[in-house]
Amino acid sequence: MKNIDLRSDTVTLPTPAMRKAMYDAELGDDVMGEDPTVNGLEALAAEKVGKEAALFVPSGTMGNLVSILTHCRRGDEVIVGDQAHIFIFEVGAASVLGGLQVHTVPNEPNGMLDPQSVIDAIRGENIHFPPTGLVCLENTHNKCGGWALTLEQMDSVCLPLKERGIPVHLDGARVFNAAVALEVEVKELARNVDSVMFCLSKGLCAPVGSMVAGREEFIRRARKYRKMVGGGMRQAGVLAAAGIVALTEMVDQLAEDHSNARALAEGLMGIEGIRLEQRHGVQTNMTFLTVVADWITPPELLTALGGEGVKVGYYGKGVFRAVTHHGIEEEDIHLALEAFRRVMKEGVA
Repeated sequence: MKNIDLRSDTVTLPTPAMRKAMYDAELGDDVMGEDPTVNGLEALAAEKVGKEAALFVPSGTMGNLVSILTHCRRGDEVIVGDQAHIFIFEVGAASVLGGLQVHTVPNEPNGMLDPQSVIDAIRGENIHFPPTGLVCLENTHNKCGGWALTLEQMDSVCLPLKERGIPVHLDGARVFNAAVALEVEVKELARNVDSVMFCLSKGLCAPVGSMVAGREEFIRRARKYRKMVGGGMRQAGVLAAAGIVALTEMVDQLAEDHSNARALAEGLMGIEGIRLEQRHGVQTNMTFLTVVADWITPPELLTALGGEGVKVGYYGKGVFRAVTHHGIEEEDIHLALEAFRRVMKEGVA
């Protein structure tokens, strides 16, 4: 039985080209700025997103944290969406480690933040209020169906903030998925944000690592925060080598992941007892579905699918997430749909 793991694109394995690059990587001490492979990755990443400099970090969570710490002072307030990864899935790091208050505004179903709601959330000059230090956007948006925000949508938030001198950080963990779906360059999506984090270890298949990019002075200060939270990895070129392959060879294949996700969604819509959650449809590599059948419970479905060799993520309240990625082929989508059909038809004995 083939294992079809749709829980996340974090389960991707490094490609043969990555493994060779890691084996051959020229190494040095990155904390001292002497790892040539890390330096090469950082220069490449900065160029890809149109920023002056970049910083290699172990994870997306650390990348977001380091960015927030660099932008803000203790006691500042950070405005984020109420469904944002930074708010829900990053262990309260901005508050616990940064002494920052998080102010949430509602995410729209596609992950967008209403520009007026963001403006209304900005604190005025008042001795009782914390100053607004940062606004964070997310693209694509994890909890809002993997939808890609357009440049125009992002600018509708970013440009009014620029006029007010408030920086914007982009949690772009899957921003390359957004760029491929919208058929634009990532640097276009990132052009009016002050910093951007993106992951190498999701759809781009690298085993470890994310990047933070921004102005040279911002990255110089961020490097110290990376060290503070334990992100100085010494001979990190062995990991950075895979990141270089990720950025040079793996971006275009994301379109195949998106096609497979749409095929999966179309097939699931024809199965009785399953409802597709994304009202905007499936645009990138994520499919969200809810079990509405009365003959099988969500935990039973999860167990039964596992018995068929299919793994999906469970968000609770009947909602499942299936994520396509490198290593999932068109045939795997057909096999997964057959498993869903058998399980939903036969139920649990």
